[in-house]
Amino acid sequence: MLRRILGMIRKEFAQILRDRALVFILIWAFTAAIYTVGRGHAMEVTNVPTVVYDLSRSPASREFLSHLQPPYFKFVAYLDREEEIATYLDSGKASIAVVIPPDFQRMVSGQGQAHVQVITDGAVAMPATVAVAYIAAISSRYSIAVLEGRAAAAGIRLSSLPGIEERVRVKFNPNMLSSWFSSLLELMNMLTMVSLLLTAADLVREKEHGTLDQLLVSPARPFEIFLAKIIPTILVVLGLSGFSFLFVLKPVFHVPIRGSMLLFYSVAALYVFAMTSMGIAIAVVARNLSQAMMIMLLILQPMIFLSGAWNPPEAMSPWMRWFSLISPLRYFIDFGYGVILKGSGLSTVAWDIAGIVILGSALFAFSLWWFQRSLSR
Repeated sequence: MLRRILGMIRKEFAQILRDRALVFILIWAFTAAIYTVGRGHAMEVTNVPTVVYDLSRSPASREFLSHLQPPYFKFVAYLDREEEIATYLDSGKASIAVVIPPDFQRMVSGQGQAHVQVITDGAVAMPATVAVAYIAAISSRYSIAVLEGRAAAAGIRLSSLPGIEERVRVKFNPNMLSSWFSSLLELMNMLTMVSLLLTAADLVREKEHGTLDQLLVSPARPFEIFLAKIIPTILVVLGLSGFSFLFVLKPVFHVPIRGSMLLFYSVAALYVFAMTSMGIAIAVVARNLSQAMMIMLLILQPMIFLSGAWNPPEAMSPWMRWFSLISPLRYFIDFGYGVILKGSGLSTVAWDIAGIVILGSALFAFSLWWFQRSLSR
């Protein structure tokens, strides 16, 4: 049995290595794709094109505007007429318009409470929300500076008054680098997609070329054929992910590895095993490669959206939150971030491992049954 499985595994590796296009796609998926996402998909908002309509034209307004500095904001124009605001926002030349009223200097000097109007292009909601949050934080710090100046002029020390001091500590990613999050997430997405693609495409190609029938008349049993399709994919995917850690995540994005890599790869092997089992089930249903790709898209998109990668499960509707529990990617993402970025141990990620094992066992049993059933027809 072992000899037959090893022989078929060598055959699978030979098929993969002979396909130069596939080898190129595999290398690209674990290098260039991860690099592109890590560099191109940033949660931070920088160089926001900003126009200013300053009706005050006073030292106070100039001081406030001096706080809107690069790399967060980029001034593209100082406007003279209110109608120009809509022109810049509608044309896309600006995303933010800051309007300073004419009484800004008088209010800042102690005559009342100064106001600043911010008009934003909400067509792209996320950058607009983040940019407005930046301006709100800058306004808050400017207000404190104004109060400290007034208090000093009156001979009052604000430090002697009771107050609340805010000290924010961010754990596991103190610099809030989105590249750590996005590059590691893309690696886990590639583990998922490549695992499905390799097994599904290989088995569908065998069906199209008629070589699967040759395997069926060989001494190998369906269970042995099943394992011979899965094991090479596990080895290839885990090997390429290690390559990605060594040459992309660590040297380019400086992603820290705080946990046990042995634990990570042990559970990653179980996860890839589950995904390859699903890939075989897809290949059994599909008649050709095009159908297999369409079925993969139908499965992958809901799996990614329900995994909690882009929004936490707590933000989902209750029924979708419960539905996400059948997504293996949800458990693997929690596990991956916990081990790599947080340094979590086995006891901390035991629930995620249990979810991967349970779903992986169910997928393996179902795929094996479906595979044997299709062969008996």
